[in-house]
Amino acid sequence: MYDRGEAFKALFHVNAYNRLEAYCKIDGVPIDVFISGIASQNRAVEGDIVAVKVDSVAFWTRMKGSTGMCSNSALVEDLSLLPEDTEVTGDNYKGKGKVGLDHDDANHTGYSFPDKELHCEESASLGETSRPDLVLPSDYGHVDGRQSTSDYSNVGSSSGLNDVKNAVGRMCAMLNSFPNKQPTGRVLAVIERSPRRDAVVGFLNVKQWLNYRELCRKDAKKSKTRFSFAEHGYIQLTPIDPRFPKMMILVSGLPDCLKKRLENSDATLDMELVAARIDSWDEASAVPQACILHTFGQGGKLETQLDAILFENAICTSDFSSESLTCLPSLPWEVPQEEFRSRMDLRKLCIFSIDPSTATDLDDALSIEVVSNGIFRVGVHIADVSYFVLPDTELDKEAQIRSTSVHMLQKKLPMLPPLLSENIGSLNPGVDRLAFSIFLDINPAGDITDQWIGRTVIRSCCKLSYELAQDIIDGLIDVENIDIVGNGSPQIHGHFEWHDVISSVKNLHEVSKILKEKRLRDGALRLESSKVAFVFDGYGEICDIKLSERSESNFLVEEFMLLANKTAAEVISRAFPDSALLRRHPEPNMRKLREFEAFCKKHGFQLDTSSSGQIHQSLERIRTKLKDDSIFLDILMNNASKPMQLATYFCSGELKDWGHYSLAVPLYTHFTSPLRRYPDILVHRTLAAVLEAEELYLKHQRLGNKVQRREELIRRCFTGIYFEKPAAESKEGKEALLAAALKHGVPGIESLAYVAIYCNDRKLASRRVKDACDRLYMWALLKKKEILLSEARVLGLGPRFMSIYIHKLAIERRIYYDEVEGLMVEWLDATSTLVLSLSPNRRCLRRGSPGRWRALEDVALIVSPCDLKSEQDVSGSSNDEHGAAAYNSELSNSGSSEIEIDPVVFPLTVHVLSTIPVALHAVGGDDGPVDIGARLYTSSYFY
Repeated sequence: MYDRGEAFKALFHVNAYNRLEAYCKIDGVPIDVFISGIASQNRAVEGDIVAVKVDSVAFWTRMKGSTGMCSNSALVEDLSLLPEDTEVTGDNYKGKGKVGLDHDDANHTGYSFPDKELHCEESASLGETSRPDLVLPSDYGHVDGRQSTSDYSNVGSSSGLNDVKNAVGRMCAMLNSFPNKQPTGRVLAVIERSPRRDAVVGFLNVKQWLNYRELCRKDAKKSKTRFSFAEHGYIQLTPIDPRFPKMMILVSGLPDCLKKRLENSDATLDMELVAARIDSWDEASAVPQACILHTFGQGGKLETQLDAILFENAICTSDFSSESLTCLPSLPWEVPQEEFRSRMDLRKLCIFSIDPSTATDLDDALSIEVVSNGIFRVGVHIADVSYFVLPDTELDKEAQIRSTSVHMLQKKLPMLPPLLSENIGSLNPGVDRLAFSIFLDINPAGDITDQWIGRTVIRSCCKLSYELAQDIIDGLIDVENIDIVGNGSPQIHGHFEWHDVISSVKNLHEVSKILKEKRLRDGALRLESSKVAFVFDGYGEICDIKLSERSESNFLVEEFMLLANKTAAEVISRAFPDSALLRRHPEPNMRKLREFEAFCKKHGFQLDTSSSGQIHQSLERIRTKLKDDSIFLDILMNNASKPMQLATYFCSGELKDWGHYSLAVPLYTHFTSPLRRYPDILVHRTLAAVLEAEELYLKHQRLGNKVQRREELIRRCFTGIYFEKPAAESKEGKEALLAAALKHGVPGIESLAYVAIYCNDRKLASRRVKDACDRLYMWALLKKKEILLSEARVLGLGPRFMSIYIHKLAIERRIYYDEVEGLMVEWLDATSTLVLSLSPNRRCLRRGSPGRWRALEDVALIVSPCDLKSEQDVSGSSNDEHGAAAYNSELSNSGSSEIEIDPVVFPLTVHVLSTIPVALHAVGGDDGPVDIGARLYTSSYFY
């Protein structure tokens, strides 16, 4: 296809800082295609699946970071790109903050504005697992308008799969031949419209429309013609997501309540946050036409913003239907007696959970026994949700629609009804619960010597918090000083004592360290950095932000969840090689990886990018060198996460590449969180089918006198550590697997592929909601404080702006200083040095842009040294217009800083990695997207 000039199917993404720049991600191609200019974008919007024509190599651009030397002014563009959601190890918390333990959520800790998920945020749902039978809509044409969409209707079709493979292969070969080149191209047509088109949130430009209407009235009065409100038919909508274009709304199509307010010249209407749907985008039009679907209220209110976030991501907020609830047993509920007969009874085993103290949906629990010769038998026990959520029931349908639980800091929207997720399905202590258990015999080298998988009945003896488990690991709580736990300790149920739990935690910790070391030695990649945590007061109001890091107790649980997920993937993929729901993580984006490599080289660090393991080892060496500079280490780790792509669910029968890059394993899935992830329920059903097929096959063998009853009890031909492929491929084995798959509702290839795509989209939407809520609460805190002073590290410099990292909030921001009244900018390119000086009555006049200069207060918070002295003497002074007098009182109220922030003076000389003081403030809300503004914090007698 490539050499014949045909099109590739690709996922379209827009640069949030520059809408003129977009990128197309082609599945199987390590470098995205750069799309420059609105014309080349051909009316595609963020998240669309498009047909893209790649230019000939002669038109390709030089890739950023492709050379050993790169200027700061160029690098600043790279460094200030927004971080992306990735699937690399780090910052994964269980329970309320629990994420996919293949590290599918952001390992970096920062929250960047205006939107964190820049380039690969939607590839999970549309990019790498999209169905091949898509055709082009007839109303979307080409850039030049000469070709019809039917010419490209076979893009990604099953008839052209071999051509697609060959074309992708040739494309990769071309990239290898020109490693320093960035491919460029243009969008030919939109194949599949992004769901984001149906939920665009933004503000109406009411004042502009009112001004225009007034001009029209004056003109009508002069010309003595009739003025009609309906004739002035369009009003502009500005989306809060900068990746989307401005849109025109037909006034006559506005809801009556909004139309009436417009007729009454209500200028406050422009503070209303509204939702719109893109209806059409004609080839001759510069912007799309949309219609208003919903109004949320004033944009400056927290609840309004939260409602908009949920709507924008199509999150289900309704109560569970009565039909779904009738699928669940009523309370009180006890494990039926027939389940004791068909399951292994583990109620006498010391099993407990480790979760956040506030967690109510307990998916997993652990146990450990000493077998012999240094071998430990670790049990991973997961709530058997598939027992309650049966295939094709109303509860199953609703769970699939929701697909995942959604966390919003102070609120959770569960995937399953609380009766199930927090009660009868949750592994609460002291009660009998149904579980799926995996027992793994682990030797001192971290190798699995034997395994057992089956459905069980358990009774957890206690629920440990991460903090309490960490105290046990640290030796603060031991058998000898158990009284230190006090009255706030969890209750121990059954015949177990504290010493049983304490010894189990310590043994689990030792085994987890061995597993972690082995995993990293085998090539896994871990990116660890600080995480932002929010502090709320007794009234539920946000009062502070702090940085936190994961503890050994987090890593303890993570290691065993990773191992259980990997084990489940092996079992279901061997038994059902074409219909297993797995999870893959592709290799990093090559362009961004080279940019990061250049970043490291510029600062004197060597980075080996040949594999995930080599990247990890390089970063560990850098970590050692930066042990005294934790802030720069966080910067580096955040930048290391940017090249990482999203992990996605997929049907094993649809793809050949099953590997997980960051975990460095050939097989992986999600098994350990069925209370909050629908894919885990499907994996449970598939495991149940494998178990039943194994039992049917062995029973058939016993009836044929091919196996004794005693051997049947020991032999695990499908679920044991060794898979008996001849047994699975025999006539009896195939019949047993088919019968079990039908009984337990294992989906076929086509159905499973569709579910995988949908779950990818919902998981991504859930992550967007969480990130947006985090950013919103950060904005709310700064709005409350008005000004927050902080130190910032300069990431990059140029003649127009600097990119900074604010460690206190773990975010990246930009400060633009070009075209500022009263500010002299001197950029020394040879030494990559910036000098800023005050120059009263000076305006930066740039040819072709008269009047575009900005006020100095937009760039710098300038205080008088006299004010600084008086502030030290008198606490609690009121703010002036720019908040210049209250910097110290605001800082002391923040509770998040242990150092006093001193202003700098002009002239200010800045280099890359300089530490500078900044003043942070909330931006937008009532008059635009919520954002965090950053200004230089300076002092001067002459201003």
